[in-house]
Amino acid sequence: MTNFGFTDILLGLLAIILVVAAVIDVRTFTISNRLNATIALLAPLYWWSESLPLWPDIAMQIGIAAAVFAVLAGTFYIGMMGGGDVKLAAALALWFSPASTLKFLVIMSIAGGVLTAIVLIAHKLRPGRIRNSDGETTGKAEIPYGVAIAFGALWILAQRFLNHFA
Repeated sequence: MTNFGFTDILLGLLAIILVVAAVIDVRTFTISNRLNATIALLAPLYWWSESLPLWPDIAMQIGIAAAVFAVLAGTFYIGMMGGGDVKLAAALALWFSPASTLKFLVIMSIAGGVLTAIVLIAHKLRPGRIRNSDGETTGKAEIPYGVAIAFGALWILAQRFLNHFA
């Protein structure tokens, strides 16, 4: 089925939302529920544009997104991720195939490790200059993990356009 570029428009919109999420996370260390809900609520339009069948494809997308949420909720519980980060990753899993979701999580984790190292090095080099979400200086470095999540998702989205042999 041809949809006259509607799928590409949706993916472009998702990419823009991801960049906005990363910028907001760097500035405020939060990712809003509205932004996460927008990503999740656009997923059914994407499924429709891709002509995904309800069973098993869409059911699998929802199941994997729920599993991503459950696993990452554990990281939230132990203080490794913020709640907005968990919801963002789960909402993105609605957009990706099972294999792409796995790639996304791996790339997100690697990017998160690099980002954490950069923030910690910056924190050590300039103590007292790291600010928390309230704008106060703090002894503990906060990681805007939404940047790593956006990076991982944008990497997966780019593969659709850059790797025509996959």
